[in-house]
Amino acid sequence: MTVVIAGAGPTGLTLACELARRGIPCRVLDKAPGLFPGSRGKGLSPRTQEIFDDLGVAAAIRSGGMPMPPFRIYAGHEIVSERTLLEMLGTEIPSGPGIPYPGFWLVPQWRTDEILSSRLRQLGGEVEFGCEVVDFSQDTGGVTVSVSRAGHAEKIRAAYLVGTDGGRSTIRKVLGVGFAGDTFESERTLIGDVRADGLAGTCCHVLTRGGQVSERFSLWNLPGSDHYQFVANMDREDVPALTLEAVQKLLVDRSGREDILLRDLRWISLYRVNVRMVDRFRVGRVILAGDAAHVHSSAGGQGLNTSVQDAYNLGWKLAAVISGAPDELLNSYEEERMPVAAAVLGMSTELHHRNFAPSNGPAPQLHQLDISYRESSLSIDDRSSPGGLQAGDRAPDAALHAGARLFDVLRGTHFTLLTFGDRTPDIAGVRVQQLAPSPDYDVAESTLALVRPDGYIGVITESERTVREYLTRVR
Repeated sequence: MTVVIAGAGPTGLTLACELARRGIPCRVLDKAPGLFPGSRGKGLSPRTQEIFDDLGVAAAIRSGGMPMPPFRIYAGHEIVSERTLLEMLGTEIPSGPGIPYPGFWLVPQWRTDEILSSRLRQLGGEVEFGCEVVDFSQDTGGVTVSVSRAGHAEKIRAAYLVGTDGGRSTIRKVLGVGFAGDTFESERTLIGDVRADGLAGTCCHVLTRGGQVSERFSLWNLPGSDHYQFVANMDREDVPALTLEAVQKLLVDRSGREDILLRDLRWISLYRVNVRMVDRFRVGRVILAGDAAHVHSSAGGQGLNTSVQDAYNLGWKLAAVISGAPDELLNSYEEERMPVAAAVLGMSTELHHRNFAPSNGPAPQLHQLDISYRESSLSIDDRSSPGGLQAGDRAPDAALHAGARLFDVLRGTHFTLLTFGDRTPDIAGVRVQQLAPSPDYDVAESTLALVRPDGYIGVITESERTVREYLTRVR
C-alpha cells in the first residue's frame, strides 16, 4: 500500500522525495491548484542545506538563491547602519572542515518548492493538486482517506497518512490531538511579494522614519527575481486592507518615503502569531509533521527549517517500517522531534519579543547544527569515557582523499559505518568508511561509529556486536 501525504509544501515534498528514493510509493495531495506562489519561508539554515545536499538538490538550491544579504536600516532617506543577519539577531554560525554550508542561504519558498517538486518528478512521483483530504479513518491494517477532487468524493486506502498540511491542518483537527499554546491576539504580521521602484542595493531594506526598527517596513531583495518580500508587524487595530494601495500607504506612513513605488502585488497574507504544539506527533498510522505539528513566530527563520528536518527524520524510519523494520522505530520520530519543536517555539518567541533589541541572555543558535538526539532510545554510546562527539549528534563532514568529502559517502539512503583504525567489518547493507581521528571526531582508533541515513550517529562503540544488534532495530 501507498503512503498518503496531505500537503505539498517543503515538508510534504521533502518527505515524498525521501520515500520515493527508497522505492516507497506515495501520493502527495494538495487542495491548492498549484504550488505556493509566495516567498514566505526564505532562509535556509546550514543544516537544511545539508539535507538538500543529501536529497540531490544542492546545486539547484545554490543557483536559485544567494547568501543572506545585510540589513540596511534607513531613517527616512538616510542610511544609518548596515548589519548582517547574525549581528541583528545576536548570534553566530560555527565554521570549519565539518561544516560545508557555514551560512544561511536566501531562497524564496516558491523556488524551494519548485526544486523539490522537480526532484520528486525525477524520482517518479507527482503532486496531485486540487485534491483535498477531508476525513479519514484508520484500523490495524491501514488508513482510509476521504478525498474531495473537483467536487467528487474519492477514497484512498493507504498504509500511513502523514499530515503536512500547515498550521490549519485538517489532519490534526480530525485526529483530535491537543494543540496547546498561545495566540498573540493583539498583533498581526503583513507579508507579501511586490515590485519596488526607488531602491538600490541588494539588502533587507529596513525603512523607518527615525532609525528605530520597532516600527518598520521591510523590503527583502529576492534572488533571481524582480520582486521583494515585504514584511510589517502591527497592532490588530491598525491592520490595513489587503490591497496594493493600502500597502503603499503603510510604507509611506512608516518611512516617510514617497519616492519608493510599489507595484505588481504577487501575493499578500495577514497572519496572527501562534505559538502552539501538538501533544502527539503520531496516533497509530496517522503522523503529523511541520506546521501541522507546531507553529511559532517567524522570528529567526526556524519554521521551514524545522519542518524540513521533521520530514527528514521521519522519512527513513517510515520507509524502514514499511519494508519490514519493527513498528517501534516510528515511535522515535516523536521522541526525537518533539523536544526540538518545543525548543524552537521557545527560542522564536524570545526573538519575536526582542524585536531586534540586544539580548541579555545567551545567543540564540539558529544554524540547527547543534540539534542532537543524545537522549533518544536510538542513540547507543557504550564507551567508558565518551568524548565531545557522542551518539545522537550530527555526523560532521570531513575531508577524504582526492578532494572527496565524507558527505559524498553519506549521501544516499544507506547506513555508514565509520572506522578510525585498521578495522574493516563486513556488515551487509552498510557502507564502511575509514577516517582519521580529528578534533571533530575525537575518538580512539578502536572506535566504530554507525551513521544513520539522516546523518546522525546512532552508535558509537568498540563492539561489532553492538552495531549488529542495533541494526536489527532499525531496518
